[in-house]
This record gives sequence, structure tokens and C-alpha cells, in this order.
Amino acid sequence: QVQLVESGGGLVQAGGSLRLSCAASGRTFSNFDMAWFRQAPEREREFVAAIKWSGGSTYYADVVQGRFTISRDNAKSTVFLQMNSLKPEDTAVYYCAARVSNGYALTGPYQYWGQGTQVTVSS
Repeated sequence: QVQLVESGGGLVQAGGSLRLSCAASGRTFSNFDMAWFRQAPEREREFVAAIKWSGGSTYYADVVQGRFTISRDNAKSTVFLQMNSLKPEDTAVYYCAARVSNGYALTGPYQYWGQGTQVTVSS
């Protein structure tokens, strides 16, 4: 089993920043590709960002490109999402996801999921 626990969400004004963290346990962290998804009220869950097991490859949704940065610290089994220049449309529950590393696109699919953390951006 793999357990993922997100933290760092909260309320921020438009233009501000937040850093989300996802702590993993139960498996060898370096063997997993990691990603962030988000889900706004009454909308489907959407891909945000992902990072390969090695940290050498990342991919971002167009709507966050240039504003968000995904990174990982394998020694601490933690993945981060640095969110800058936040917009009201970024408001959502953000979920951490993991998969056993493979050669497919970083957009998915992912096997393991965290419980989510709320991010609210006020205008």
C-alpha cells in the first residue's frame, strides 16, 4: 500500500503564492512518478503537474505553465507544488497522486491518491 498526505493549502489573495506538500509512505518513493491534480466544485478532476521518478522530467497543464513548479525530495519522500501568481480560477481541492514509474505520458493514469487539500484564491 502507498499512503499520500497533502498539506499546505489555504486561503490566499489573487497574485499570491502557496506551496503544497505531499508526504509519501509505504513504498520506495524514488520508484514512483508523482503528480498533482485538482478538482473545482461541480467540475471533473483535472491534471495540473507531474514529475518523473528521477526528477529529470516534468510536465504542466497549459493553464499553470510558468506559474506552478513541481519538485521532489526523494530523501524525504516528499513532492511539492510551488504555486505563484495565483488566480481565482485556481481555487480547487488539490490532490497528490503516485504511480509506479513507467514510460507513458506523465498526464496519467495514476494509481494512488491522497485525501486532498483545499486551495482558495480570492479576487
